[in-house]
Amino acid sequence: MAFKPNYNQQRAERNRAKEQKKKEKLQRKEEEVAKRKGLLDGEPADSDTDDSGTSDAPPEIRD
Repeated sequence: MAFKPNYNQQRAERNRAKEQKKKEKLQRKEEEVAKRKGLLDGEPADSDTDDSGTSDAPPEIRD
């Protein structure tokens, strides 16, 4: 004979899984923001020029 379903336990497990997923998503977002702001690398991530002033962009875009 099968076990009687314990709906409260199943609901609690689903809620724990949801909360864990939310925390992981929030952490990923915070890491992406920090990376964009350069807090993790110590340098700006959006910079397309290096210290010598040259750019990786083609000459027609460098204007």
